[in-house]
Amino acid sequence: MYALIDCNNFYCSCERVFNPSLEKRPVVVLSNNDGCVISRSEEAKQLGVRMGTPAFTSETCFQQNNVAVYSSNYTLYGDISDRVMKTLVDFVPRLEVYSIDEAFLDLHDLRYQDLLALAIRIRETVKQHTGIPVTVGIASTKTLAKMANRFAKKKKKETGCVWAANQELLNEMLEATDVADIWGIGPQYAKLLMKNGFKNALQLLRAPEEWIRVNLSVVGQRLLTELKGIPAIEWEFEPPDKKAICTARGFGQLIKTRQEVGEALASYAAICALKLREQKSCASKIEVFVETNAFRRDDKQYRRSIRLTLPVSTNSTAELIKYSMQALDIVYKEGYNYHKTGITVMDFIPEDKVQYGLYDAAGTDKAKLIHQTIDKLNKSLGKDLLRFAKQGYGTKWKLKQTKLSPCYTTRIDEILKVKI
Repeated sequence: MYALIDCNNFYCSCERVFNPSLEKRPVVVLSNNDGCVISRSEEAKQLGVRMGTPAFTSETCFQQNNVAVYSSNYTLYGDISDRVMKTLVDFVPRLEVYSIDEAFLDLHDLRYQDLLALAIRIRETVKQHTGIPVTVGIASTKTLAKMANRFAKKKKKETGCVWAANQELLNEMLEATDVADIWGIGPQYAKLLMKNGFKNALQLLRAPEEWIRVNLSVVGQRLLTELKGIPAIEWEFEPPDKKAICTARGFGQLIKTRQEVGEALASYAAICALKLREQKSCASKIEVFVETNAFRRDDKQYRRSIRLTLPVSTNSTAELIKYSMQALDIVYKEGYNYHKTGITVMDFIPEDKVQYGLYDAAGTDKAKLIHQTIDKLNKSLGKDLLRFAKQGYGTKWKLKQTKLSPCYTTRIDEILKVKI
């Protein structure tokens, strides 16, 4: 058996943990630069606020309905997520973190336990330890556990838990799940299935295997096997290494100078370099782009990107900044209002497999020690405390976060203060 634990309206729930006055009040969290709605409380959903709704089009609705609006506070959300996962580890021998607000639990070694009682205990413990409400779905495969979790949210709100323990409950759950809502079914496959008369998961379960093999290929066969209660999706004990890493963000304000675009790009290159070092990989290629805001029709529009092959694969911040600046020299043009830039690093090889030249400074023990020291200090004393001069201290390109809540759990000067 597998369990899927999903934090309810996670970003909004994180904001509520430290502000009890938000209980029963509509809450939304916005994307980068306070752009679109990316998390909604149940009260906000009942108002008709949709995911992806641009914030500026909903200001009147937010004001009239006393909606609490927050900028994304990923530092806070990441720390709360870590606390939730550490709480879950105490219940099972094996856990797979699926996303910032979801985790699969392997329950095969708990065959003599009452799994529904376990689900309720997990839910209560996570709420007590972190303040985050969760929903628990239990079934014989990952796909069915995901479906059980969704079924619990829709049909079992009072308990927040579903254990698909028998065929009758399993069939009820399958019939209540549209094909478009099955984990692993994308929009194109959903259209194909509905066109051929498969409207819900129960009908798909009864589909001829040959038809599934021909029309949905290996993905469909694996899905059908999972729906039959036979595990077919591998357990990932460790998150797989990324095959490419991209850091790209819109600016808080429009930028007209190369220096400011360069500062932003250098900072994004530094982020990519850190992520490469964390997974002990080196990049062989980079791709850099700049673009204007396509929605500002009065502005001249421009977008260009370029891909460079690096002389030597690297995860050095200094090296990636150097080559990203070379790429920027090629794609940057004067006279435009720039809205966004970004860098993608790709074609990875393990850092211990890099073939350095005799005079490659980035491959020396001294260079590696410098980066280890920078990473250690920034992790313990604060993000970007130590940085390369090219990153600068500009503010125009930094994200607009006008409704940012404090980082209650990671910054001592923002810790919650209680008046007695």
